[in-house]
Order: sequence, then C-alpha cells, then structure tokens
Amino acid sequence: MSEETPRGKDFIREIIDEDNRTGKHGGRVQTRFPPEPNGYLHIGHAKSICLNFGIARDYNGKCNLRFDDTNPSKEEQEYVDSIMADVKWLGFDWEDRMYFASDYFDQLYAWAEELIKKGKAYVCDLDAEQIRQYRGTGEQIRQGDKIVSLPGKDSPYRNRTVEENLDLFRRMRAGEFPDGSKTLRAKIDMASPNIYLRDPVMYRILRARHHRTGDKWCIYPTYDYTHGQSDSIERITHSICTLEFEIHRPLYDWFVKELGIFAPRQIEFARLNLTYTVLSKRYLLELVTNKLVRGWDDPRMPTISGLRRRGFTPEAIRNFCQLIGVAKNESTVDVQLLEHCVREDLNRRCLRRMAVLRPLKVVLENYPEGQVEEFDAVNNPEDPSAGTRQVPFSRELYIEQEDFMENPPKQFFRLAPGREVRLRYAYFVKCTNVIKDANGNVVELRCTYDPTTRGGDAPDGRKVKATLHWVSARHAVPVEARLYDYLFTKPDPYDAPPGQDYKANLNPKSLEIVTAQAEPGLKEAQVGERFQFERLGYFCVDPDSTPGQPVLNRTVTLKDTWAKVQKKGG
Repeated sequence: MSEETPRGKDFIREIIDEDNRTGKHGGRVQTRFPPEPNGYLHIGHAKSICLNFGIARDYNGKCNLRFDDTNPSKEEQEYVDSIMADVKWLGFDWEDRMYFASDYFDQLYAWAEELIKKGKAYVCDLDAEQIRQYRGTGEQIRQGDKIVSLPGKDSPYRNRTVEENLDLFRRMRAGEFPDGSKTLRAKIDMASPNIYLRDPVMYRILRARHHRTGDKWCIYPTYDYTHGQSDSIERITHSICTLEFEIHRPLYDWFVKELGIFAPRQIEFARLNLTYTVLSKRYLLELVTNKLVRGWDDPRMPTISGLRRRGFTPEAIRNFCQLIGVAKNESTVDVQLLEHCVREDLNRRCLRRMAVLRPLKVVLENYPEGQVEEFDAVNNPEDPSAGTRQVPFSRELYIEQEDFMENPPKQFFRLAPGREVRLRYAYFVKCTNVIKDANGNVVELRCTYDPTTRGGDAPDGRKVKATLHWVSARHAVPVEARLYDYLFTKPDPYDAPPGQDYKANLNPKSLEIVTAQAEPGLKEAQVGERFQFERLGYFCVDPDSTPGQPVLNRTVTLKDTWAKVQKKGG
C-alpha cells in the first residue's frame, strides 16, 4: 500500500486515540465489517471495508468479517461467496474471524426470553400494517411554547403477563402459528420521539429455509435486535456504521443495557454518494433482476465485482477511499475522482499496445509489396524495466476513422488530403488520395511514406503536428472492444420526471461494442490482463474471451477531466 496516498487522522481515529489515551478497553481495538448477504458489494461498501480493516491495521487491532444473515428470504450462499471474494481482492484478510449472525441465534433467543421475563418484551398479534399504524409517524406539533412528537398507541397485547408471553413465544418457535400472525416486540416507549424506540419488532414468524441453519428455525430475529448484540458477543470496541444508523443507536444501547452485556461504542460516518451512480442495493438488484444490465458483475455496475471485471485495481479503489476521507456530513463525490485514481494506477502498471477501434484502411502506395518491417515499441514509458516489443509494419495499415478529415477545421492537425503526419515508431506519411463508396463515405486512404523518416524523425528537420497510432492490416488481430459510458445520463439518477424513477435516466448508450483491430500480441492476452491502448484508454481482457478471440473492456479513457479541474483550481 506504499503507493497509496498517506493517511490522515479522521474523526473516527481521533475518537479511538482518545479511548486509547484514557485506557478504555485496555488499548484494544476491534472492528468488524458486517454486510448482509442479500446482494453483491458495491463501491460504497469498499469505503467501509477500507475503513474498518484499515483502522484495525493502524492500531494493531483486529477486524472481523460478519454476515448479518437474519432474513433468509433474501439471502443466498452466492452472495456470501461474492462478499468473501471482494474483501480478499481489495487486499484485506479476516484471518480466522469470519462469523455469521446465525451463529448467535440460540443466544439471541435466550436473551429474548430473558427480556420477556423482565417484562421488557411481549408477543403481539397485530399485523405489520397495524403495527405501523399504532406506532404513528412521530410527527411533531407545537403545544404552547414546546414542540412535541405525537405519540403512538399501545398495542392491545402490550400488557400480557410474563407467563403468557413466554408460552406464546415458545409456541412461535415450535411452529404453532402461521407466518406473520405474531411478533415479539420490545416494550420500550410508544410516546418516544425516536420512532425506533416505539416497541420495535424483535422476532417474526417466517418459514424460509436459511442458507446455514436450514429449517431449524421458523422465527427469525430482526436486524435491529441482532446487530448490537452480535457486536457485543464479538466484543467489538468500535462499531462503525453509516449515518442512517445514528437514529438506531439508542435502540441498540437499550438492548445492551437491559441485557447487561458488553457495550460496543457505535460511531456513524457519512456513506458514499457518487455522481451518475445508484448505490442502493435494492435498486442494483432491480437492475439485475429486470435484465437492464448483464448481471451483478456487469462492468457498468458500481459493484466491486463489476469494477474488477471492468479493469479497476484494488490499489486504485483503496486510494480513492483514502482520498474521499471519512466525514460526518453527507456529500456527493464526483465519479471523475474515481476515474482519476484508476488512471494514475494503471498508468504506472499497464503495458502499452496499439489498437484501432474504428478502422480506416491506409495503403502506402510507394511501400514495397510484401515487405514487412519490425519496429521497437516502448512497453511502458513509466517503467523502463518493462522494455520494448516488436510491432510489424506493412504496406496496408489501419488508423482510426476520427484521425482523418477530408475538410479539416483550423484546429484539426491529424491526417487530411495533402497533409503529412507521423505514424508512431514508424514513418512520416502523406495522404494523396481518398477512396469513397457509392454513398460518399470514406473507405480507404492512399498515402505515401518517406523512407528517410524511419523511427519518426526527418533528416531535414521538418516537423509534423500529429502522431497517429496504427496497426498493420496484414498482422492485425480482430478483438471485441466493449466501450462503456456512465450507466445513467444525469449526475443525480434520482432526478427523474414526475411519476418516474431512476430508471428513466438509464443511458441507452452506456455500452457500445465494436470490432477493433489490434497488434498481433493481443491474440494471446489472458483474462484479467490490463493494457493501455495508446491514445485510446485502458482496457482489460474480459472472461468472455475465448482462445484467439479476445474481448476487452474499456476501463477508462485517457482523458482525465478531474486532473484538469484540479489544475484549474490550483
């Protein structure tokens, strides 16, 4: 991680410093990353992973990986496996500390009975909609010179006896009642201004096979009942959550206090928001389910698996997470910063190659028929140890269509009729004739080359204003190039017309597939290999590739808007 931006002290680390200074927990630091296995992780989770594992590393502590698997109807082993793979790929190791909330189901049940015996929990027969109605909205009104919250209404089952509640709860566990017919609720305060303290549900009846416990249980604890106690069982010292859990904290503290168990300290930070991106797991699942993308690992998705398939590196993502920092206030990060981070990283590590995305044929009329030359091409100017490679040159070449204009404007310096340009590593060439099809489209250029300019310089000192990349047509390897744009057309995808949602802003041009022509070395490229196609961008070999038929995803273009913005700002 030495290549990453140095870490500064954020407010969470300042809290930990103070705890260590006062001797709290004896200087012990224990964090956890607690995903729900109901979807694939995304770039927002990467921020949390880097924070939790990074803090453990910085303070010689430990970080657990814990799956909060309390809702079997939405959880799958596939998600567990993908989460493990993503955390490992990002460069973090939970060692022997992988846990599941389901590991604690027996203890959680015992604690629930304990709360019933203390008169702090009761079985309720209201259904979910009735519970919402009785709970109220927490709306605030003015009474005289005070602002008060409108109270909820007690459940008619709130004052059942301890004996009756214990009997009903045990019968719930035994499977005597239909799904949804009863819940176990904490007895706290139906008039609390905090809606989460208005007798929250602790258990519900749900006959769904659990991916780990099978059919052992037909009642399952809620997330809010499970989360804090799981932290307590694992003796987490600093329970780091995103801001939406701040209002839940008094509930977690209430359970811990009533049970008299170890009390972790919960600290909330602002979650990641990114332009042109949705980071709601529910919406990402909707995109996958409705086949609006090709799957969780579609390179247009902000999932870690999607970013990996697109060609992002773990180093770039870790550095991005470091740059955006940790704050208390919500904000939105420009996606161009993420792109900037991956460009910086790939620029150092990627081998250069030449490829033409939209080929235009060039015939060098004065170049000998059948002749082939080899030119030395630099593999990576940022890394001299990467050496050079040989690229073949012949009479017929491909250049980019956009590198030629028949009637160029003043600021266009690339190839045009009568104009001379440099072919990278090779020769100066001049356009002498333009071949068009029946519709008037340019299909081929006739040019001449100057043999005295081999290597790219003219002995007479004349200069050209443009250098173009190219590929020998005779040796070119066809590759499928997948060119990605933002999945959404607006920086804020939720800014949709009335009556519509984020899907109204899906970008119909988020993926363009072209048959590119590449230098011959690309034929043997392996899945996961990354390259910089000169003047075009960074590309990664996709798993859809087959022997001799490479498929490459464009990770990001070479144009770095973020760097230009930063330069202007400086």
